Parts: sequence; C-alpha cells; structure tokens
Amino acid sequence: MTTLFSRIVSRISGTPRKTLFGCPQCYQSLVFKTLCHSAIDSDTKGDTALMEKVDPYSLVADEISLVSKRLRSSVVAKVPELSSAAGYFFKEGVEGKRTCSMVLLLMARAMDIHGTETPFYCTKDSITTELHRRQQLIAEVTEMIHVASLIHDDVLDDADTRRGIGSLNFVVGNKLAVLAGDFLLFRALRILASLGNTEVVSLLATAVENLVTGETMQMAATVEQCSSMEYYMQKTYNKTASLISNSCKAIALLSGQTPRVATLAFEYGKHLGLAYQFIDDILDFTGTSASLGKGSLSDIHQGIITAPILYALEEFPQLQYVIEKGFENPANVDLALDYLWKSHGIQRTRELARKHANLAAAAIHSLPQTTTMDVIKSRQALINLTQLLTTRNK
Repeated sequence: MTTLFSRIVSRISGTPRKTLFGCPQCYQSLVFKTLCHSAIDSDTKGDTALMEKVDPYSLVADEISLVSKRLRSSVVAKVPELSSAAGYFFKEGVEGKRTCSMVLLLMARAMDIHGTETPFYCTKDSITTELHRRQQLIAEVTEMIHVASLIHDDVLDDADTRRGIGSLNFVVGNKLAVLAGDFLLFRALRILASLGNTEVVSLLATAVENLVTGETMQMAATVEQCSSMEYYMQKTYNKTASLISNSCKAIALLSGQTPRVATLAFEYGKHLGLAYQFIDDILDFTGTSASLGKGSLSDIHQGIITAPILYALEEFPQLQYVIEKGFENPANVDLALDYLWKSHGIQRTRELARKHANLAAAAIHSLPQTTTMDVIKSRQALINLTQLLTTRNK
C-alpha cells in the first residue's frame, strides 16, 4: 500500500513543466477546485480535506508577527518626524494584509533544504535557523519597498486615503511623505547589503527600477498606449508583479536552489502578482470605499485604463472616443461605465486572473519532489493562496 507521503509527492511533482507551461489546453483546463485537490489522490478523502484546509496565513502567522515587529524597529530614524512618517504604515492596526510577507515566508518553507549537505562544523538546525533569518530579511525588505512605493504613488496621485486611514501625504504633507518613502528605500538597500549576496541585491534593485518604470509608464502613457492591452500588461508587471517575483527568486537563491527552481519561484510570484492586480482592477469598479480602504473608481477618475475597460473597448470600439476625450468630465466616466456594464469586461478580467493564478499554481507543481511534510504543506498553501487572492472581495 502506498504511503501518504508517496501519494502526495506524486501529485506535488505534477505533470512535467513543458506540458504545464507549453500547452494552453493544459493550463486552461486547470480549475481552482482541481488545484486545491491536486496535492493528494482522490482515494484519500480525509487527506484531501486536510490539505484543502491548509490555511496559508496560519502556517506563517508567528513569522509574520516577528517580521512586523522587526519592521517597526527597523524604520526608526534619528529625527522623530522622519521616524513617525516612515513607520506610519507599520503601526499595529494599519499594517495591511502583509500579503507580500506571507507569500515570501511560505516560499521559504516550500524550498526543500533538508537534503543539502551540512559542513562538519555546523549542525542542520543551525544552518536552517540562519537561513530562515536571512529569508525573513527578504520579507522585511520587500515590505519596505512596497510601502515606499505606495507612499510615493499617493503623493503622485494626490490621494487622501490609504488602508482606510488618511494617506501619509495627506497627514504630513508631500515633502515629508517623499522623504519617508526615500528613507524606507535606502534602509531596505542597507539591509540587503548586509546579506552579502550580489545576485539578491541585483534582483531587488531591478524590482525597484521596474516600480519606477511602471509608474512612469502610467504617467506618460499616450492615448494609444492607454488603449493597448500589451502596454497595460507590461505596466502591470512593472508596478505590481516585479517586486514579488524577484523577491520569490531571491528567497530560492538564498536557500541554495538550482537556477530551475529559482525560475519556478520567480514564475509563481510573477503570475500571482498579475492575478492579484487584475482582481484589484475589478474591485475598483465593484468594491466599496469601506471594503477597499480607499475610494472606489479611483483609477478611471485618474484616467488610468485597466483590463475591464480594455476588454469593454474590444466589444464597443466607440468607447475609444470617450478615452480620447479623457475623464475629467464626470459625464465621460458615466459613459465609460455604461459601456463596461454592457460588456463582458469584468468577466473576462476575472478569467484573465484565473489563467495567471493557474500558471502560478503550475509553477509550484513543477518543483522537485519532496517527502518532507512541512514543505508539502507550504507548497499546498501557496497553491491555495492562488484561489484565496483571486476570489477575494476586498
């Protein structure tokens, strides 16, 4: 009789990578229910239910709490006003969902390091503890970069709310908000330098560069570029998916994984980040200010064209005229929304999110086999997360 381990391992390894990534029919046939069941065989209903119930947050809740405490101490500056501003979004109660930290800490656990050789002068436990500490630093750095980008975005957008409270620029003014964002970026780079890994530093520096590039693409887009799905996808990768994908790859490299495994970690972060943003784009039209923690319809009021409108444009080419006129006039916003609700824009954007969520899950399925239950559970949690983040309503 096969063991639970062998049944799980046979499914975790999944179909060869070429089949999953190279065959559109294959990844399109992967639905969320299948993904959540796929870690084990159907003949073990109790085991299936157990794996389905793996809660991503609960697996790393203690680590997330530790990362949050370290972040609060890491952003202390010599000038009290700067400390207060830099730590504004790290205070308890306004920390956000800590999604980046959760993904990265789960990815760290999903990297099977139990088969690596241990130097004669070290113990396995000492190596594992040191590795986890370094991987937690990546989570801290990523949160700093992420928050810095939000602060800068709010300044550029003249936003007045974020996470259900006043935006930092609204509370302390643009100048101090910009300085606080800069401070977080430089503090993040200093922590990165302490890791002594030039490839990891390069990955996170690339992510910061992409964040700036994406924001510039959004600001400087022509009407033609605003109407291009290809342009939108590249901008979305730069602004949203690049940070998490490069951070996932950094986690893999720090744990001594092969280039192939590091690439799979990157692919997971990339597709999860894209799927997350597509759902955000939907919620900007369907959510409420209370659920979003900021104003609804904020993108279109700023003239930012996202996937739902782009899909509506494919069905109603006359929408192009509205886009060209701009959205300073509320009547043009209402007209664009009228076309959107008559189209399949929301549905098609949701399907796009599901497609990329499936690709993220496929990357986890393609990781090398393991017999370590903690690793198996973490990989299942990453798969479950693709569903949780793309079926959310806030």
